[in-house]
Amino acid sequence: MQRTPVLFVGHGSPMNAIENNPYTKTWQALGQALPRPKAILSVSAHWYTMSTLVSNVRENRTIYDMYGFPDALYRLSYPAKGAPETAARTAALLGGTAALSGDWGLDHGTWSVLTHLFPKADVPVFQLSVNRRLTMREHYALGQALRPLREEGVMIFASGNVVHNLSLVDWKNPNGFSWADAFDAYIRDAVLAREHEKVIDYLALGEPSRLSVPTMDHFAPLLYALGATQKEEKPWQTDLS
Repeated sequence: MQRTPVLFVGHGSPMNAIENNPYTKTWQALGQALPRPKAILSVSAHWYTMSTLVSNVRENRTIYDMYGFPDALYRLSYPAKGAPETAARTAALLGGTAALSGDWGLDHGTWSVLTHLFPKADVPVFQLSVNRRLTMREHYALGQALRPLREEGVMIFASGNVVHNLSLVDWKNPNGFSWADAFDAYIRDAVLAREHEKVIDYLALGEPSRLSVPTMDHFAPLLYALGATQKEEKPWQTDLS
């Protein structure tokens, strides 16, 4: 079977699930171009746990893990089936570092994007949690352990954001912050050059790193995506300019 692609998507606002904008249009076009996988393994920033868990439910519930948004967002359902057998295979690949869990479903880090990539919800989806106790190198190593899934028809989908610091959001500043731009460019260039050590050691950039990644939940999924790639693969980015 052809090796499935690996995706890292900056999911942004939950409103992307129901809005029509450059991001959602790009996700829709990407979904039409992607080969149909046997299943999707989602590493979402919004399943942030004290251990490494793999969801093995047969029927996913749509989790509305966000507050204060329009009712239309809470009426959206993404009824993709689970993939318990593939979840068990995933846990086996991760050895004793992961446990199966029947307590999760699909959080908005997953469904807000997949509703555009695969709008029919006809591809089974299961999630891998982000273990807050691991280092960036350990997250990367778990991504490496997931590589065999790509040869088995499973698409690895990582959902987070390179820059994520809601405490510093300034709605009166439409141009953003220079530190955010600097960190975003640093990580983008490292990914495109396959300089994964720079991403793992992201704190080397100093203040832009600390401000852009106050907690690892949204950044760590990128490490799973990078770890799951092969050296000969060429990174690709979507141009939304």
